[in-house]
Amino acid sequence: MRIRRAYRTELDPNQVQRERFRQHAGVARWSYNWALAKKKSALDQGSAVPSSYTLQRELNQLKKSTHAWLYDTSKAVPQTALDDLDVAFRSFFRGRGQGRRVGFPHFKSRKRSADAFRVTGVIRVFGRHVQLPRLGKIRLKESEYLPMQGVHITAATVSERAGRWYVSLEVQQEIVVPINNGAAVGIDVGINRLATLSDGSVVPNLRPLERTQRRLASAQKALMRRRPGSQNRAKAQKRVARLHARASNLRRDQLHKLTTQVTKTKSLLVIEDLVPALMVRNRHLARALSDAAFGELRRQLEYKAHWYGSRILVADKFYPSTRMCSKCGALNDVPLSTRVFTCACGLTMDRDLNAALNLLAVAASSADTLNACGENVSPFAEWRSSEKQEPKLPRVALEDGRSSTGKTPLSAQVPLR
Repeated sequence: MRIRRAYRTELDPNQVQRERFRQHAGVARWSYNWALAKKKSALDQGSAVPSSYTLQRELNQLKKSTHAWLYDTSKAVPQTALDDLDVAFRSFFRGRGQGRRVGFPHFKSRKRSADAFRVTGVIRVFGRHVQLPRLGKIRLKESEYLPMQGVHITAATVSERAGRWYVSLEVQQEIVVPINNGAAVGIDVGINRLATLSDGSVVPNLRPLERTQRRLASAQKALMRRRPGSQNRAKAQKRVARLHARASNLRRDQLHKLTTQVTKTKSLLVIEDLVPALMVRNRHLARALSDAAFGELRRQLEYKAHWYGSRILVADKFYPSTRMCSKCGALNDVPLSTRVFTCACGLTMDRDLNAALNLLAVAASSADTLNACGENVSPFAEWRSSEKQEPKLPRVALEDGRSSTGKTPLSAQVPLR
């Protein structure tokens, strides 16, 4: 099976290379803002919105006249920036058509926006180095992680976070999907425990953001005491950024280890259809829910299931896995403060384990959901909601005749690790 994926690792550049990175990031930011101004002007005048191809031709003319400094960087940097802007506009109009709240693309700031750029062309990987167009060989902090053969590298994204530079290689490669003979498992996610499996396994929630709250509060207080524009304020900002990056790395590491282990050892995963965007509206639990990253957990389970030969079964969002007794099927009122589930039939067990067992029961019932006449005879049919059709997307005319509802290009979101 041919898949798209990304390999991300940290770079170890010298000072000259760091300056070149910032130069490339500045060109990408300027190209994005220049093209956004052109598109906004066209929208204000009611004319056709220029496409990235049209803007690229106009930008090439500027390079030959007044903007010769664009030749100092790779030609792919402004091209990919214009492609990213087209993706942003498509996402905006598609979200508006679906009734979602999607913000209009905004200008990037040199101070507030993260430095990042993407290059294409000849990209080579060596043992301890990666070679990028117009940047040469750059040392890696982690050796032999990036693939050196058997893959087709389509693009490389260089980004900076908390003073560290990273490279993400987007590749296409052939993989052999193994035969997964593992057992089925129900997975109940929560705040106290990140995941409880129906086989009794429990994955604790590291709460990375909560673990750094004391140091983060101290760093943010120090930041607010510094004079805006001073060197001390810049140092305080880097300290806050490092703490946030550490919490993010801890969270990402735990999620990758959990999802990889489960998808490799289990053939069928039953999960809940949670909506994190609605759950975080509870102001008492918003930070804890965001720290647990339920949406990222599901995203990783879905794409890794294709890699390792497992399947995903999503229970209906109204399925009462927490309230239902896994022994007799009776529904009980279970407040959030109650951690032990008790039923009149005599069952007493941990509430999360009971919910995981109920999710596992969905896998057993899904095989007999439809009878010979095509009618839904599943015992869980009363909690299943009808599927909604997606509304038609608006079509915005581009100058070269293409539509804004086109597919996202290959350089868009790709899974990591």
